[in-house]
Amino acid sequence: MGAWELLLVGVVMLLGLCGVLVPGVPGSWLVWAAVLWWTLQDPNGLAWSILVGATAVLLAAQAVRWWLPPRRLRESGASRRMAVFAGAGALVGFCVVPVIGAIPGFLAGIYAEERLRIGGHGEAVAATRAAMRLGGSSVLTELFACLLILGAWLGAVVWG
Repeated sequence: MGAWELLLVGVVMLLGLCGVLVPGVPGSWLVWAAVLWWTLQDPNGLAWSILVGATAVLLAAQAVRWWLPPRRLRESGASRRMAVFAGAGALVGFCVVPVIGAIPGFLAGIYAEERLRIGGHGEAVAATRAAMRLGGSSVLTELFACLLILGAWLGAVVWG
């Protein structure tokens, strides 16, 4: 598979990550479709393993999301800016502390946006808790699954 095709797969995955943060966009399935596309273009054992793993991770994430509160973030006052901060925080956290850093990064992103919007520490913490109760945990689950898949794909491309 050429560099341009790998770049396109990466772009589709990044669009999927952004889609996770936008209600109504099937972000996780865009990430899965990108892995499927990569696997079909470069069929080898590692690629098929990544596809099977991605499928299992997404199905597990969907099962977990089924038990979590539904996305009602708009009711809590969540904005697009909050989604950007939370997504950027998760991505930075994922890179700084591989894999598990996405969770504190996501929370830190929400807190930072609320701190800028509200101003006080106590109010920002309360708003962060409210956002997580009203669907933030559902978004975090889906985003974390997609980051795991992206990380596995990137590892397979770079070191595989």
